[in-house]
Amino acid sequence: MTDISVFDNIAKGVQSKSLLAIDDRTKRRNAAEARFRLWGRIAVALGVLALVGLLLSILSNGLSSFQQTYITVNVFLDPATLDKDGTRDPANIAKVSTFGYAPLIEKALADAMATNDITVEGMNAKAAAELISKEAPASLRNYVLANPSVIGETVAFNLLASGRIDGYYKGRVTMESAALDRNTSPEQLRLADALKGAGVLTTKFNWDFFTAPDASDTRPEAAGLGVAILGSAYMMLIVLVLSLPLGVAASIYLEEFAPQNKITDLIEVNIANLAAVPSIVFGILGLAVFINFAGLPQSAPVVGGLVLTLMTLPTIIIATRAALKAVPPSIRDAALGVGASKMQSIFHHVLPLAMPGILTGTIIGLAQALGETAPLLLIGMVAFVREYPAGPPEGFFDPASALPVQVYNWTQRGDPAFVERASGAIIVLLVFLVLMNLIAIILRRRFERRW
Repeated sequence: MTDISVFDNIAKGVQSKSLLAIDDRTKRRNAAEARFRLWGRIAVALGVLALVGLLLSILSNGLSSFQQTYITVNVFLDPATLDKDGTRDPANIAKVSTFGYAPLIEKALADAMATNDITVEGMNAKAAAELISKEAPASLRNYVLANPSVIGETVAFNLLASGRIDGYYKGRVTMESAALDRNTSPEQLRLADALKGAGVLTTKFNWDFFTAPDASDTRPEAAGLGVAILGSAYMMLIVLVLSLPLGVAASIYLEEFAPQNKITDLIEVNIANLAAVPSIVFGILGLAVFINFAGLPQSAPVVGGLVLTLMTLPTIIIATRAALKAVPPSIRDAALGVGASKMQSIFHHVLPLAMPGILTGTIIGLAQALGETAPLLLIGMVAFVREYPAGPPEGFFDPASALPVQVYNWTQRGDPAFVERASGAIIVLLVFLVLMNLIAIILRRRFERRW
């Protein structure tokens, strides 16, 4: 506004507006911006609260699964029961079933009670033996079969306490609930307290949760993630070996070599659509092609790995193409200008610069595949598996489970101890996912180059 216009406005009685004075329109605009910022803060706060609530719920239910209650007893491995012939022949020893080991455990617990002068009214030796898990005779039998020379000796064993006794020290079982529960009684809980006071019963870190296989519905205290972790590792190995070279090769061709025509446009659209296809559709595809048509075994890591490879490929291709596009064209032009071929310019210059984005996309794709459940359910990996798969490559065709499927399996069982196990498995799965994302961030920063 010039001086002449200012004088004209004064002459006409019009008041000039100053840039330093806030008019009504500016006030409304600033108020709208303040409200938007407030709603943004509220949305972020609600998201953080929801995440914190979810994590607290999982941690409160699952952290106790990393602790387990054990009863330490000295078991006399009676030769008259375990090796009547005295030959120490593994074939003869194997003929003794778990029912032959149960009386040895019962006697060992009775001796421990007598040694520590522990008596509880209404508790006999048979009722006291119910404090020990039904998995204990099988564990003792496996130990003897692996070490036949210990027969005739007295060996100290840490035997799993039953699920109800373990739940008593984790807050799931009380004296009042035990009075209404046919699987335990208040007398057994009092006996457990007495054994704990004598040092016979202890609660310590549960390493078997990471190494033991799944257990039956009546033995939740013995259930572990060993088979599921191994199955998930086998599947991720297959996904990595297949999806990374295929995805990178397809991306390089589409981005650097393929002509721009209707066919490549159709391929690009389909790749984007495949990335949005629900995972259960890939499970149906795997069931139809790999199991029904190709005849591969159900519940095998090779089938799960192939299905997850198909599901991961679009993610890796999209991430790799984005990383290749991010490399400046001047890099290609400079390489071509000094006499390099197009393939040399791509593999010697463009691909190393795009490697951080490629690795990040690959690891994120693997993390997504690690948490998938629906396609694995359709190919039968929900089956109850007790035996560990063999080493690769034979183990790729053996029955196995996976971490997310194991979580689903445990949530379908009635015993509250399996809910604890499921929450613990979720924690393990989240730790794996966080580690994979951290590796992606570290690799990206490690190999990142600026131009």
